[in-house]
Amino acid sequence: MVGMHTGHDMSGHGGHDMAGMHTGHDMSGHGGHDMAGMHGGHAHHVAQFRRLFWIMLVIAVPVVAFSPMFASLIGYSLPHDGPVTWISPVLGTVMFVWGGRPFLTGAWQEIRARAPGMMLLIGLAITVAFVASWGASLGLLDHELDFWWELALLVVIMLLGHWIEMRAIMQSSSALDSLASLLPDTAERVEGDRIVEVAPDALRVGDVVVVRPGATVPADGRIVDGRADLDESIVTGESVPVERGVGDRVVAGTVATDSGLRVEVTATGDDTALAGIRRLVAEAQSSPSRAQRLADTAAGWLFWFALGSAVVTAIVWSLVGQPDDAVVRTITVLVIACPHALGLAIPLVVSIATERAARGGVLVTDRLALERMRDVDAVLMDKTGTLTRGEPAVIEVATVDGQDRDRVLAIAAAAEQDSEHPLARAIVRAAQEHELEVPASSGFTSSPAEGVRATVDGHTVAVGGPALLATAGASELPVADEWRPTGAIILHVLEDGRPVGALRLADEIRPESREAVDALHALGLQVVMITGDAQAVADAVAEQLGIDRVFAGVRPEDKSAKVTQLQQEGRVVAMVGDGVNDAPALATADVGIAIGAGSDVAIASAGVVLASSDPRSVLSVVELSRATYRKMTQNLWWAAGYNLLSVPLAAGVLAPIGFVLPMSVGAILMSLSTVVVALNAQLLRRLDLSPAASVKRILGR
Repeated sequence: MVGMHTGHDMSGHGGHDMAGMHTGHDMSGHGGHDMAGMHGGHAHHVAQFRRLFWIMLVIAVPVVAFSPMFASLIGYSLPHDGPVTWISPVLGTVMFVWGGRPFLTGAWQEIRARAPGMMLLIGLAITVAFVASWGASLGLLDHELDFWWELALLVVIMLLGHWIEMRAIMQSSSALDSLASLLPDTAERVEGDRIVEVAPDALRVGDVVVVRPGATVPADGRIVDGRADLDESIVTGESVPVERGVGDRVVAGTVATDSGLRVEVTATGDDTALAGIRRLVAEAQSSPSRAQRLADTAAGWLFWFALGSAVVTAIVWSLVGQPDDAVVRTITVLVIACPHALGLAIPLVVSIATERAARGGVLVTDRLALERMRDVDAVLMDKTGTLTRGEPAVIEVATVDGQDRDRVLAIAAAAEQDSEHPLARAIVRAAQEHELEVPASSGFTSSPAEGVRATVDGHTVAVGGPALLATAGASELPVADEWRPTGAIILHVLEDGRPVGALRLADEIRPESREAVDALHALGLQVVMITGDAQAVADAVAEQLGIDRVFAGVRPEDKSAKVTQLQQEGRVVAMVGDGVNDAPALATADVGIAIGAGSDVAIASAGVVLASSDPRSVLSVVELSRATYRKMTQNLWWAAGYNLLSVPLAAGVLAPIGFVLPMSVGAILMSLSTVVVALNAQLLRRLDLSPAASVKRILGR
């Protein structure tokens, strides 16, 4: 709406330039990572660990059953010689080589990279158990060191843990594949008088496709025929269908719920909004994270803690004259200290968070931005296109004495209905919203200086600005003096040369904006508005919305300076803009949030992109950031705290009072911690991130 009230030529409405009011951003050029390969990798790992787990579980049964140590624990006897004594060693070796291979390979990679972590600890534990068990089986070591059954349990439990981990990670990536699966298998393309079924991949820009009731839109496009309620939840996160008609854009993957459409294709394949969303989420899931780096550092420290504890355990138990117990305790320490849960704690939370966000219409392109959002205390919102729709709307109708408001609006719409001008469309739309019967018109003419003229019900109706009144020798309505300070566009309606009414048009405030501002206040955040409009216009909007602070008359290139000003005041700033001239400010802010719909969703300078134009979606980002941080903290405390407490128990610090933690129990407890971390992260899936749900949680509405 920049220039809406600045006095530039408006081509047909004398005095107001609406050009460039709301330009979009094409997402097709946005770089990203191919998620197909990434997800394929997860699927491969899931299948690998699932297959290995079941095979090893079957092999583990005889290994455990024919283990002398297990038999003595349960209370049954086994032959002391013969082929039976070799069942556990032989099958145990198979388990170590085959079932343990993923861990041994991972351990070797960590050694080569000089980055000790969880795989090295697992590899070390099963290797020590394997060597000790063969020593016992061959009579070289005490028979108490027969750990075949513990080795079998360890391999099986570790495989189960990794299977759970990989499956959880794959499920969190599944939103991306569900995006792809939203596209229909076939599309109906219009070819002359025929309708031909083709694959969506075969569609080209300019093709016209038929979308039947209940069918899915196969590619981004523009409606050329028909009107339907479209389920756009995959793009906006909102489940309420939105009415779309001729000229409106539609996005691949959305569903025509009630009637059919004809759509001209404007983007296909990688250029569609759906493909762009997949790229954005893929980038988010591969972007670095401070919390992840913290977890990696913790895993490295835990390795040295475990290794040091194992060495001390071995020395102490050997010094007290129990070398066999020293081996048992050392192995148990190495098993307990495995940072499996720690390695899962952060990536799983962030992965689920980005997936939940994508389903709620919040696309996280930078994980650091998501983490930073919880610290934000000032939200700077661009007025045009963010708090307002970025397009004119009829706000008020005034009439001269004796004239009916509905009739004035109806005849104005009749005169304007052949015009493609933004103001003309706003007038026609207002008449439709008021369900007025718009009469037919003829003889339509348009003058860049004056406005439009047409014959309506035998009368000459003209709609225009000051030049129109001057030509007709008429005066403007007194109400114009009240409207002008707010920066409104004022058009007069003349019938047979006499003024019958006036229309006040302005950039329409989004109905959701007030709720968004109220909820941000409830969260303890300051709301600041920035706009290139005059102070009077900005103040009028700020007063309606309850905004704390206003920066008005700001040129696009100066917006980033205002962000810096707030930061210098000690505030952590989130900048929300629709991307039009907002890129520098979005990049300067602590968190840049781009608000835009459909295919306009890729704005490189923003860390978070809102797929819908609903400003309440900002609340979802704040809530998601805070919830994600809580889960990360809980998981880190559980994973690291569990290890720090259990390692001393495994080392035998309570042995003097008769408590020694068995190795098998240690392995089970360690895997249990992994399951707890995974389940805790899964609780994030219960968070409904739709704008309406966020408002309800915060304001109770």
